[in-house]
Amino acid sequence: MSDVIKLSSKATKEFWEIPVVYEDEHLLGINKPALLLTSPDRYDPERPNLMKLLHHDIERGAPWAKTRNLNYLSNAHRLDFETSGVILLAKNKPALVALANLFGSEKPVKTYVALVQGTPAQDAFTIDAKLMQNPMKVGQMKVDQKNGKRSTTEFIVREKFRGISLLECKPLTGRTHQIRIHLKYAKHPIVGDVVYGGGPLLLSDLKSEYRLKGHKVERPLIATTALHAEKLELIHPITNVPISMSAEWPRDLNVAVKYLRRYAA
Repeated sequence: MSDVIKLSSKATKEFWEIPVVYEDEHLLGINKPALLLTSPDRYDPERPNLMKLLHHDIERGAPWAKTRNLNYLSNAHRLDFETSGVILLAKNKPALVALANLFGSEKPVKTYVALVQGTPAQDAFTIDAKLMQNPMKVGQMKVDQKNGKRSTTEFIVREKFRGISLLECKPLTGRTHQIRIHLKYAKHPIVGDVVYGGGPLLLSDLKSEYRLKGHKVERPLIATTALHAEKLELIHPITNVPISMSAEWPRDLNVAVKYLRRYAA
């Protein structure tokens, strides 16, 4: 059975190779790439999204779906458009219902990694700041300690660089944009997160002798929000056995950290 799911969109002529990171008869864990919606966008339902592409392949009997005898697949949670990493899908309705209850109880342990601006004062810290929709900006969240919903994220500094830090992030609640807005609130926005104040990471900022050839415009080392869902740990909803799945970092995050270690240690 293939450990890579190949998806494509005729409308946009895009192609994705999506690694399988966990699989059994009830569950399918995959490593979602950045710049792919998890599910349909309410403002633009025609944009390609992971679930629609998967369902289309199941209906047409694509090889990856046929070998698995799949006729059902549903997501138990979501990742943001620009966020890569572990996302867990249910292969049947009972597994989905059990997963939905599990994710609603905050029992699954999600571990993310993020490159952020600045250096936190402490190597381990917790942000407990209530979140709500920002009525002034569609699709964005904001901190509102009076009217917001309880939101807590634990952070650990994994590595420090000059002006940049690599953090491990564990959201204890599952609010939209939670890690991103909590880091903005802590004055350490995520690199590349233009929505919440994160600036680009440029090689010219790290490498003093860097020179751009000709009249080219320098591209950031990471073109998207530098946030990756690295690991998911939970009690299996059907077998009650502890399970864990991990997703390899995307190439641009690996390259960025390599350059940071070389030039900004």
